[in-house]
Formats: sequence, C-alpha cells, structure tokens
Amino acid sequence: MNRKKGQRPKVKRKANKIEGDTSRVITCLHVPEEGHRISRIIQRIISLSDTAANNLMKRIMTDFEGRHEDIGHIFERHLAEVKGYLPMDVKLSEVQKNLIGAYFTKEYAIESAALFNPSIVPHPDQRNLEKDSLRFIMSLRATGEGHISSIVFRSGVLDRNNKFIFDPISDYVETPDLQLDLVYKCNVFQRKLHEMGAGNEVTAYILNEMSEDFTYNELKETIDRLRAKPKFPENVQNRTFEILCWLADSNYEVAFHSNHRISERVIFPVSKNESRGIEDARFVQFFNENGEMIYYATYTAYNGITILPQLIETTDFIKFNILTLNGKAVQNKGMALFPRKINGRFAMLSRQDGENNHIMFSDNIHFWQESKIIQEPEYPWEFIQIGNCGSPLETSEGWIVLTHGVGPMRKYCIGAILLDLKNPTKIIARLDEPLLAPHEKEREGYVPNVVYSCGALIHNNRLVIPYAMSDINSGIATVEVRELINCMRVIR
Repeated sequence: MNRKKGQRPKVKRKANKIEGDTSRVITCLHVPEEGHRISRIIQRIISLSDTAANNLMKRIMTDFEGRHEDIGHIFERHLAEVKGYLPMDVKLSEVQKNLIGAYFTKEYAIESAALFNPSIVPHPDQRNLEKDSLRFIMSLRATGEGHISSIVFRSGVLDRNNKFIFDPISDYVETPDLQLDLVYKCNVFQRKLHEMGAGNEVTAYILNEMSEDFTYNELKETIDRLRAKPKFPENVQNRTFEILCWLADSNYEVAFHSNHRISERVIFPVSKNESRGIEDARFVQFFNENGEMIYYATYTAYNGITILPQLIETTDFIKFNILTLNGKAVQNKGMALFPRKINGRFAMLSRQDGENNHIMFSDNIHFWQESKIIQEPEYPWEFIQIGNCGSPLETSEGWIVLTHGVGPMRKYCIGAILLDLKNPTKIIARLDEPLLAPHEKEREGYVPNVVYSCGALIHNNRLVIPYAMSDINSGIATVEVRELINCMRVIR
C-alpha cells in the first residue's frame, strides 16, 4: 500500500440536505388512559342528532380526507379498538361508527422535530438504470412530538459520478395494519423468558399447554382461560401475563401497499417495549451462502425506561418481520451485522459495555451469547466511548468499519478502521484522526456537536456516507476508498 501516514483523506460534503417535513403526518390511536372516559365520549357522540352528526362528519372529511389515502379504513380500525366500550343495546349508523373512529384518532407529524441517523443500502430492484448507476434506499430516524422515533425511508439513484437523484417524496405517509398472529417457537420463546429472568411456574404451565409452534391468538386464549380459572396466586399470574404479552408483542409483522412509494412507508412504534421510540436502525444487504439476498436491520426499542435490541427482516421493503434479539451478549445499543457469514457463522459488531467496540459470532442470527472487545478508546477525540457507524463494508484489503468517537464536550466524530477479511476480530489499520467532525454549520441542533451515521455503502470506488448533523437533519459525504485506506495507520 502507498501509505500517507498522518494525512487525512479528502472528504467531499455534498450539497444535499435531508430535512424533516412537518406536513408529513400519520394517524394514531388516541384513547384516554381512563377507561370510563371512553364510554362517556361514545355516549356524547351517539346522542348527537342525525343532522348534527352528518354535518360534523362532513367537516371532518373536508378537513382530513385529503391528508390520508384511506381515512375511512383508519376510522374503522380505531373503532375496532374501542368496540368493548360500545353500547350493546344501540344499533350504530355508519356515520356514528365513523365519528367514533374519528374521535379516537389523532394525527402525528413524524418528522416535525428531526430527521437524522441515516443508513443506506442498494435497492432490491436495480433494473432499467444507466451504466454504473445504483438505485438506493435510505432509512432515517424521524422524530416528532414527545421525541418519539420511527423509521422512514427515501429512495433514489446514485449516478456514475455519485450524484444523488432523490425520488419525489409522497404527500402521504402510511402506517400499515399490524399482524400479531405470527407463529412462535415454544422452545425459543421459553429460552427468551429465562434470559429475561421471567421464567416461573406460570410460564411453564402456559407453555406446556402450547404446541411447539403456536400463534399469538393461541397464547392469548390460554392466558384468558387461566385468568378465568386461576391456578396460581393472581398477582403472580397477572404480572406473568404482562410479561408474556410484552414479549409476544415484540415480535410482529407489518406489510405496506406494494404500489405505494417507499417514502410513504413508516415503521412507527406499535408494541409497549418501543412505545417511546424505534432508534438508530442499521440496515444491511445480506447475502446467504446460497446467494440469496435479504435485508436485516438492528434497532433499539425504547419504552422510556429500558431498551431492547430488535431485528428487522425484509426482502422487498414492503413486508417487514420484527423480532427480538436474544442472548446474554445482546446488550446496550449499536448492533451492526456483517453483510455475509464469516467462516460459516453470522458476525456482528456491538457495544455491550457502552464504551468499547465488540465483535460477536453466532450460528443463529437470533441468538448471541459471547462477545469480544476489538477496539478501546485510544485518542482524545474518542476517550469517552467508541462504537460503530453501521455495518462493515467489504473491500479486497479488509472490512472498512466507520466508527464514532465521543470526546470533550460530548463532541461526536466519525472515524474508520480496517478489519482483517478472514479474521475480523483483528484490526489491521485505522485512522488516527477523525474522518468527519462537525463543522460550524453542523454543530447546532437537538444534540449539539454531533456527526453520526448508521450505515454507508461503496459505489464506483467511493465510500458514500449519509450522516446526521446534531440529531436534527442529515447530509451526505463521500471519500475515495483507496485514499481512505492509504491514510490509515497499519497496526502490526
């Protein structure tokens, strides 16, 4: 290698700026926590005269129908959420049903606070492109009221010169119907309960009632039977039921309309464990040993108190399976999968201790038991902590890993290391200085003095890095791969 020790690679910041749009709104269920209020609201609605109800419904449709593609379905879905509070002796008209659905619906501006922490992967459809161009999908962390985070998407094309041509962004945003009636493996479910320290005689009894493969509804029915005829102390049963449902709710599937633009799709928190946000999704295009391709993403589910590492699986960015990651090595934030198996095993970077870069291997992508530190803070700009900035990128000379380092005044910078191709526990080279540090126009935001990425890609021999600016919006930088590696210090 023609090393340029001590020199920094030339990073080009592009003019593209990816900012949130307050007009992009989704609908959410809006139900008071006090159940008795729900019945009173419904009673007020059905007490309206037919004329008043019709006029009110017309105003609602005038104000909101153009903001959502199928608002009637939304009202129907939210009506179903309060069906247990509907009066048994009253036959509701269609207008009354729609009104009830509307009253228990609210809009949420998903990008109103920030749009940041992007990752980028090749699009599954690479047809009909000009030579040396690449169609991409970019995921971003969007935050709105209450700083609740969700995953949104952008798409477009990188041309031969790495010019970004973004697809038009839809005026609509879609939240999909949730599918909880998945099939769970009894032994896997039981194993996770024990890892959580939640296994007890109640869980043993319930899972003994299950077949090896059981559905969400079958679990709920078994719980309901035990609730109706208790066999254990009721306070123990009720707490266990909460845990069982919490774990089941953490594994679900969402599906979007295939004919809608990808910018319309948003993965918004649906389970209790992610009620305060879905944070920092790191997407990677993964190739199995038989050549089949699948996309994975790791993210952090946050409920306001604790975090839970989760895994997303998709082949088309239309249907997404969301699953818990399991094992004693799955701790803290920042899990990043390698894009293929290493020596027949899955490999993943992580930061279990909140301070050092770790690596771990597994025969099963859902279970991770052991990790090993491969990098500790070495330079002042990373003395507080280091971690990864997305999945490793394969080159002929090694795995490029973008890292983040936290230094004085909680300043976040992006660095880079090079891992051995066959033995990625070994760092063979690294940058001694940051590759990217927040400059004057990037340091102001929700969290000042931060640049951060959740995943880059290599296109036409350049490393393309989408990155967040102080947790408020995002930009894009590029650097020549050869120059980047040449500027790294060899570690012997």
